[in-house]
Amino acid sequence: MKYEAVLFDLDGTLIDTVDDIGDAANRVLSNRGFPIHPISTYYQFIGEGVKVLFTRALPQEKRNEDLINTCLKEFVEDYRRNYDVKSKPYDGIPEMLNALNARGLKLAILSNKPDPLTKDCVTSLLSNWDFGVVFGQRDSVPRKPSPQAALEIAEKLSISPSDFLYLGDTAIDMKTAVSAGMFPVGVAWGFRPVKELKENGAHVIIDKPIQLLDLIKV
Repeated sequence: MKYEAVLFDLDGTLIDTVDDIGDAANRVLSNRGFPIHPISTYYQFIGEGVKVLFTRALPQEKRNEDLINTCLKEFVEDYRRNYDVKSKPYDGIPEMLNALNARGLKLAILSNKPDPLTKDCVTSLLSNWDFGVVFGQRDSVPRKPSPQAALEIAEKLSISPSDFLYLGDTAIDMKTAVSAGMFPVGVAWGFRPVKELKENGAHVIIDKPIQLLDLIKV
C-alpha cells in the first residue's frame, strides 16, 4: 500500500527524552521531601501524560488529586526550563525524516506530553523538518489511546486515516493507531519492550528508523 502520511509519537520514538523528564520529576519529588527514582524507572512512568507519571512516582500513601496536580504544575515549570539539556533525536531519525520529506509524505506528531511542552520540544529539537500538525495533550481532547486527536490530525491534513503509518514505542501508541484505523508500527529503540508493542496491535516492528522506508511503496 502507498501511504501518504506518517503520524509520530514524540518521546521514545523521535526523541530520547527520558533523562530530562526523569531529572525534572526527581527535582519536584526531592523538593517536596519524597524519594526519587532511578532514571530507568521512568521508562515505565512515561507515556500516559504527566498526571499519570506523578500518580506512579509519588509514594502510594501520599497520592491524592491536589498533590498530584501541584506536582504536575511544578514539573511543567521545571521541565520547560530544562527540556533540552540532555534530550536529542535518536540515531537515524534525521536521516529517516529527510527521506520522508524527499518522498513527499506529510508528517505529524501526537504526544501525551502537555501541548505547550510538546511544541517546545519539536521547535527546539526537530526544527529542520516540517510537521504539518503537532499536538500534545490538550484539556479539551481525550489523551491517547483515544483516537480523537489522531483523527483530528488526519482531517486537518485532508488524508484518510488508512493512508497513515503510525510510529510509536508504547502500548498506548499501538492502541491509538488501531482505534484510529492507521497502520501501527512499533519501534524497538523506545521506552517499552517489543513484546508490549506486539501484544497491543503492532503490525510491524522496526529496529532502525530508516527501516520505515521499507513500508512505503515508491
